[in-house]
Amino acid sequence: MSSPDTSGGILSIDLAALVSNWQMLKSQLESADCAVALKADAYGIGASRAVVELARAGCREFFVALIDEGISLRRVLGEAGLDGHIHILSGAMAPATMTRHRLIPVLNSLNDIETWKNAAPGLAADIHIDTGMSRLGLPPEELQILANDRAILKGLNISYVMSHLACAEDRDTAMNDQQLQRFKQALKLFPGCRASLANSSGIFLGPEYHFDLARPGVSLYGVNPTPGKPNPMAQVIRLQGKILQIRDVDSPQSVGYGATYRVERKGRIATVGVGYADGYLRSLSNCGFGYLGQQRLPLVGRVSMDLITFDVSEVPQSEVHPGAMIDLIGPHNPIDDIADAASIIGYEILTALGSRLHRVYENGTA
Repeated sequence: MSSPDTSGGILSIDLAALVSNWQMLKSQLESADCAVALKADAYGIGASRAVVELARAGCREFFVALIDEGISLRRVLGEAGLDGHIHILSGAMAPATMTRHRLIPVLNSLNDIETWKNAAPGLAADIHIDTGMSRLGLPPEELQILANDRAILKGLNISYVMSHLACAEDRDTAMNDQQLQRFKQALKLFPGCRASLANSSGIFLGPEYHFDLARPGVSLYGVNPTPGKPNPMAQVIRLQGKILQIRDVDSPQSVGYGATYRVERKGRIATVGVGYADGYLRSLSNCGFGYLGQQRLPLVGRVSMDLITFDVSEVPQSEVHPGAMIDLIGPHNPIDDIADAASIIGYEILTALGSRLHRVYENGTA
């Protein structure tokens, strides 16, 4: 186990902010319920802690990508004396394992439907309709087969009929309405079934997209679901890197691998013990930034496996010393700003967070 003294970086996770984000999203839904997506270890923050806090707050619907993720959540909920419905997005693989752990498959094809009916008759399953993503879900030709032979669904215990929006973060694209209309049309094949369409950004498209259940993911963890507008979500994580060394530099010195940064004037460089092995991505080389208090610090040189370097020339020497912490993601540089600097998305920042970071869970119920 790492400690603040022995690690190069500290990842603080505010569990109360996570719960607050879920409650805020739920408040946008009026009569619809609000699930959570906990795949990829709750987008990097730790699913075992997140699921307990959210279940205690009243969440009962949890979505993950893989069966192993679902098994882990079921164990954690059981140990905490809690329960919930755990949905597996990847289909009807290993049905015996899913039934043993009370997992609900999301059926993505006619083959999935047949497999589940034969292996687990009468047990709950979701049906996923592809309305435009061309990934998982029943495509139009399989929906037509269902329309022509309704007996295929006989005996199936459908929990939710769902689909997934491709461009929900872009309010102005016509694809949102196209997918909505395709979904409504598909729902005619499933009279009386509960429906789910909206993801994080889909919640903010309005009530017509809410149906019976929304399935937010990345917004729960602090990423803005309404790009171009102020972020309505609380920040859940703070990543700090420890200064290992300060050195004076002057022209014509260079910094880091490849000598991609050339020193132009006398100054000081702080070397920090976090790198791409910790999830601080190499694409932030020469364009990332940190904060020491209120002072913005440009990242100079390439991000390496274990180290990054900041220009601290403008910070008083008394404030910069080995052991001082620089905010790599924090109050002044939230996830979205760092993702923009790296020309990526906030999902990548979150899910890349490494196991070497010392994790501190704050404001939890246990």
